[in-house]
Amino acid sequence: MLARVRAGAPWTTGRLWASVPAEDAAACRELLRRGSRSFHAAGRLLPSRLRDAVAAAYAFCRVADDAIDQAATPAGGLAALRRRLDLLYEGRADDHPVDRAFAATVHDYRVPRAVPEALLEGFLWDVERRRYETIEELRAYGARVASAVGVLMTLIMGERRPHVLARACDLGVAMQLTNIARDVGEDARNGRLYLPRCWLREAGIDGDAFLAEPAFRPALGDVVERLLCEADRLYERAAPGIPLLPKDCRPAIRAARLIYADIGRVIREAGNDSVSRRATTSRGRKLVLLLRARWGRKARAEERVGAGLPPLAETAFLVRAVRDADAVRPGGRDGPAPSGRDTLTPPAGGPVGG
Repeated sequence: MLARVRAGAPWTTGRLWASVPAEDAAACRELLRRGSRSFHAAGRLLPSRLRDAVAAAYAFCRVADDAIDQAATPAGGLAALRRRLDLLYEGRADDHPVDRAFAATVHDYRVPRAVPEALLEGFLWDVERRRYETIEELRAYGARVASAVGVLMTLIMGERRPHVLARACDLGVAMQLTNIARDVGEDARNGRLYLPRCWLREAGIDGDAFLAEPAFRPALGDVVERLLCEADRLYERAAPGIPLLPKDCRPAIRAARLIYADIGRVIREAGNDSVSRRATTSRGRKLVLLLRARWGRKARAEERVGAGLPPLAETAFLVRAVRDADAVRPGGRDGPAPSGRDTLTPPAGGPVGG
């Protein structure tokens, strides 16, 4: 059982970011700049009022991932991170610039603890080298390591409506599937394989043999193409949610969608061979996409009816966590701070409500 955030403690109002030291915010911005060129590029289109909170959220995700990777045991690393979350949600952040900045973020934007908890669970799956038999299981992984980040960002933007969060979750899974399609060779050389095992078997590929000797062949390209098609489907599902965001936030999310989807184009131009090479988008191409996101016409996909679709079964627990946290604040007054396991998902593949 996870330690609770002082059961019944009030989720007090106030803007803690005003008290975050400038050097803490700068440390988070630097982690973002060094950690993800695509995320950093899209984030530059966010309104200045949100950039530090977004950087803090990204920075916590990065240090949490590194902490689990570097721990003596995965379970020990996860336990240490959960203790850090305990302190964060009790308002007693660990003496670390990222923790202090992230504590202000979860307080000011009322982030349910189930959201960062899901992220930690995804990181644990990574170090456990979990196998993904089906696309549903892979989407469940994407829900944790990417949709949780999408929910975080959406809450920072001030949006809490379930259908908007559901579209943010779609975008997160789409981006993660794109990452997986791009990194097939690099992951395999590190002993990891994320492609659905059942898809590999259908293509006549033994996953363990591929891990032992990663090499591209056309049948593997077919599996990569299948994954990119699933990502494309989710990019389309996500698009109608962008116009529902605050107007000054839309260009950044539109840019993220364009930049990550463009990675799929580069993979396809290479014949879906992401074993021999790693697809990258040039700085010039990123600039074109950033300008399109900022000044161009919105994509036709954004105008389609579909913003009200229910969340994917694999991401519904994240949407529900925010809904449940908001429900305990009757009459607009602050209620108990949300705790972890109460709203965390059942095991992957289990029943999940919308």
